Amino acid sequence: MRKRIPVGLKDYEKLKSENYYVVDKTLMIKDFLEQGNEVTLITRPRRFGKTINMSMMAEFFDITKDSKELFKDTKIMDTEYADQINQYPTIFISFAEAKRNKIEVVQRIKEQLQNVYDQYLHIFGNLTDFEKSNYQKIRKGLINSDDGNLSNVATALSFLMKILEKYYNKKVMVFIDEYDTPFIEANIGGFYDEIRDGLSSILHNALKTSTSLQYA
Repeated sequence: MRKRIPVGLKDYEKLKSENYYVVDKTLMIKDFLEQGNEVTLITRPRRFGKTINMSMMAEFFDITKDSKELFKDTKIMDTEYADQINQYPTIFISFAEAKRNKIEVVQRIKEQLQNVYDQYLHIFGNLTDFEKSNYQKIRKGLINSDDGNLSNVATALSFLMKILEKYYNKKVMVFIDEYDTPFIEANIGGFYDEIRDGLSSILHNALKTSTSLQYA
């Protein structure tokens, strides 16, 4: 079967499973692990492959998946890091659609958080009373997605990471695509001051102060 050219494709699983041409960039996973930085900021021009590379890493690490077939015959499987496949609870979210006005920016951010909470719905069955209280507060904030408010979900990501670590007894991999898009849109749209603190808190609590983070 003739292979297709993956123009605009952003999903690594689809890229590998639906007969597209694939350039093997899996040694980026080795570099990521050997670098050892808790948080890595990747800045490259548009259309440089940032999203597909993060999708690749999320597929590799995600403990809820069996990705051995996807990575069969790739370079990472010939390294000492092959045994790291599907070994970490993994969060992969994108703020690429967090655009236009304040309400829509907040809605898109909360939708991404809702999606990842739904993905790991099975981990919330054995919470302590305090964890249940925090979970309900965050859940209420996420449900109210049209309130233009991010401060009520400031701990949404860090709390999920905490419960993931508790459930799997492993620290968490976090991949955030287009993290800067809502900041840029807010600055252009004149509502930067209205969402800056809430959005910064989400990122700060997850990437700076969380003890459940492996790498991001």
